[in-house]
Amino acid sequence: MINFYLKAKHWQLFVLMLGIPLSYQLYTISQFFGLQTHPNPISESGAGVTEVLNDNIFYFDYFPYVMILYVVMFFGWFWSIAIGLQKNIPPENKMKVKKFKVLFFIPLIYIISILLLMAGLFSGTEINSFSFIGWPLYIILLLHLFSMFCIFYCMYFIAKTIKTAELKRKVEFGDFAGEFFLLWFYFIGVWIIQPKVNKLYKDENTAINNSQLQ
Repeated sequence: MINFYLKAKHWQLFVLMLGIPLSYQLYTISQFFGLQTHPNPISESGAGVTEVLNDNIFYFDYFPYVMILYVVMFFGWFWSIAIGLQKNIPPENKMKVKKFKVLFFIPLIYIISILLLMAGLFSGTEINSFSFIGWPLYIILLLHLFSMFCIFYCMYFIAKTIKTAELKRKVEFGDFAGEFFLLWFYFIGVWIIQPKVNKLYKDENTAINNSQLQ
């Protein structure tokens, strides 16, 4: 998986991470507005609005699962850069990968749990004790804020990894601030970040092949 993300072109990642969920949402919205313009939302057979919605819209039940797919692909990109580019970093500048791994999985698990809860609510199934319903609001808020902190730390770590791999030396935040903000606004940043990742991946493979030939 790591090699796939490191080799993938910027447009491929853009389509995978944003094209699929956007296409789903646009299709659902278009169907919804098409239903709104229908002269009679109650069908001749007597079906109510709910039945018409179910017959004409790409069910909202699928939305959480589409978002889970998006989240997994997005976090997969983060993971692949942070872990895959460690081999480009000189031994004297090795980074604390264990801390990154712990903070990486906290927001991933939190977000997927929320989306699974939404899936249960949309489908009308009974929500089990795993759900967040009934939890004190401040606990949910703390989990949300801590997950946001973890995501920002991950972006910090990934941006630092990219710049350290490029410069082959210890870097400060000023050196990789640009990469940090590009990761934050990833829908733009992927077009700039990914070519750098491709080059680092190619350079490392070239160096490995050359060393094996010698």
